[in-house]
Amino acid sequence: MTRTAEVRRTTRETQVRVWLNLDGSGQYRIATGLGFYDHMLAQLAVHGLLDLEIEAQGDLPVGPHHTWEDVALALGQAFDQALGSRQGIARMGHAYAPLDEALARAVVDFSGRPYGYFAAQWHTPYLGRDAIPVTLVAHFVQSFAAQARAAVHVEVLRGADDHHQVEAAFKALARALDAATRLDPRRQNQVPSSKGAL
Repeated sequence: MTRTAEVRRTTRETQVRVWLNLDGSGQYRIATGLGFYDHMLAQLAVHGLLDLEIEAQGDLPVGPHHTWEDVALALGQAFDQALGSRQGIARMGHAYAPLDEALARAVVDFSGRPYGYFAAQWHTPYLGRDAIPVTLVAHFVQSFAAQARAAVHVEVLRGADDHHQVEAAFKALARALDAATRLDPRRQNQVPSSKGAL
């Protein structure tokens, strides 16, 4: 079974292409026009063992919001497509990830019911040279969860450097996604739900 997906999202504000292989080795090619975002999405690929291609062209003179949001939406949709009926997957996964002084926790449930939650204590209003508003990190989690049809909870438990906090969060999310999307040989073709459907 090939668990791949390609999603194209085109609006008046952005053009986004995402290609995803859930059973990859961490290879990636990412170009969103936002260097900090590229760096965080690379963490998802490397630490989630995803093969990932993302190309985005957006209205960056207006700001990073539309590009950031539409990439998250397309990535969530790619996960949903690649998982198909979700038969045989572990369904739930969790992980902790540190980065120096920062520590983050992510918990994922591919339940079919979307919910995104993010919490952190910020020290600055913006991230990276692209001046990404810190509020967009929570927006990523919410947008991704909506299209992936998953409950996604990410919390930064401690940290003094905001770059470290976000990177730890993305690394924890990567590991949780890997755990939740793994095929469990004990389930074979069963849907992981007592209801028999997700």
